[in-house]
Amino acid sequence: MALAQAQAMQPDLVAHPHDAAADARLLEAIADWADRYTPLVGRTPPDGLMLDITGAAHLHGGEAALQADLAARIEAQGFSARTAIAPTPGAAFALARYGPADRRGLGPIIAPDGLRDSLAPLPIAGLRLDPATVAGLRRSGLKAIGDLLTRPRAPLAARFGAMLTHRLDQALGIDGESISPRRPIPPAEVSLPLVEPIVREEDVSDAARRLCVSLCALLIERGEGARHLVLSVSRVDGVVRRVEVGAAEPCADAKALHGLLALRLGSLEDPLEAGYGFDFVRLAATVTGPRVAEAVDLPGAGTAPPDDAARLVSRLADRLAARFGREQVLTVAMTDTHLPEQADVLVARGDKVLVARGDSPAGSRPPRAQLAPFQVAFEGAGPLRPLRLFEPPEPVEIMASVPDGPPLRLRWRRQSLGIAAAEGPERIAAAWWVAGAQKGPSDARDYYRVVDETGRRLWIFRDGLFGGAKPPRWYVHGLFA
Repeated sequence: MALAQAQAMQPDLVAHPHDAAADARLLEAIADWADRYTPLVGRTPPDGLMLDITGAAHLHGGEAALQADLAARIEAQGFSARTAIAPTPGAAFALARYGPADRRGLGPIIAPDGLRDSLAPLPIAGLRLDPATVAGLRRSGLKAIGDLLTRPRAPLAARFGAMLTHRLDQALGIDGESISPRRPIPPAEVSLPLVEPIVREEDVSDAARRLCVSLCALLIERGEGARHLVLSVSRVDGVVRRVEVGAAEPCADAKALHGLLALRLGSLEDPLEAGYGFDFVRLAATVTGPRVAEAVDLPGAGTAPPDDAARLVSRLADRLAARFGREQVLTVAMTDTHLPEQADVLVARGDKVLVARGDSPAGSRPPRAQLAPFQVAFEGAGPLRPLRLFEPPEPVEIMASVPDGPPLRLRWRRQSLGIAAAEGPERIAAAWWVAGAQKGPSDARDYYRVVDETGRRLWIFRDGLFGGAKPPRWYVHGLFA
């Protein structure tokens, strides 16, 4: 009835607006907690969860023990729930909502050969049909699932739609159905149920260390290493906290991975609040990769060579990211453009970026055929890209022998200097073949490497072409070391 009518009949009636968003957040939090039983946890809105416990029930003492433990923990958190275990998601849905249950909400555990008999007395609504179809079936005298089991399929589908027979076949296991998990299944994970809850951060770190050893043993057996780890700790009251760390290279060193986790645990802005304690810890490798073989000591061969500089820098960056957060540690990544000032960007460590494509990505040496050297003063004298670029490029006045020839004299920063040597041009253009590509000052540039009369080496370019809509201009883009 309408709220006003109900309050007129019962003046003391207390009404609260329904907060669907809060209900969704609560269901998501309960789903986080249910990860302790299986990583395959799906939602059945508005108020249900579906757990695929295939291959996981024995870890909790069997199906009955798992069901009883789940019901007891849910009740201890202040919720009431109805549970059922069945061979198909459709049957489990129907039995949990409409099947028999004891006072604790424990429903039946159905074997495959008892599926039809268990579903027969349940109402039609247990088949997850839309309300209009359920109402139409009831008007036709079909109220229980058993009423459909003996009816010919073709007339039912013709009158009520193909979804009716499809849902019935899903519940019976004739049509396959799978659960859509909330999160991707990690390639490798290990867990540690705790008999007694732990409250100290040192105990959490020790549990993480033990899980790192188990996880690395699993990864080494596969020839893999972890690139991204997620440590999940579940409190007694159902609250779940996750701690994430990453590694630049696939790593299967338990000591190194635990060191990253320990650094992250010690630097959380919102420290772990134990409450009544943590009773479950899980460690998952969400991203893995082929493990790089490392040098080992051999008898009589002395010690193994130390890690190279790149690996040491990578491990340092991993520790800094674990200590201060991945977004605080930046690395240089190449982008899909030839324009020098746009060729690289700073990105958070571990973010995916585009890799530059083309014949001459910024930072590499172009083929000699692309250059028309006027004097080979630069031959063997280092890279063709300066380490230091000006942002923005600085204007310069150039005197050349012919309009599109190499520069002979320049005026830059109020100094007029002759050019002792020049090499070029190297033409760099924007990605005209890509729709919406980023453009520079113009569509094409001619770059020269020059040495002025003081010995300073400059990277200059002519912006624009002669005969275009506007006259070309010259800029100094960088200095060679």
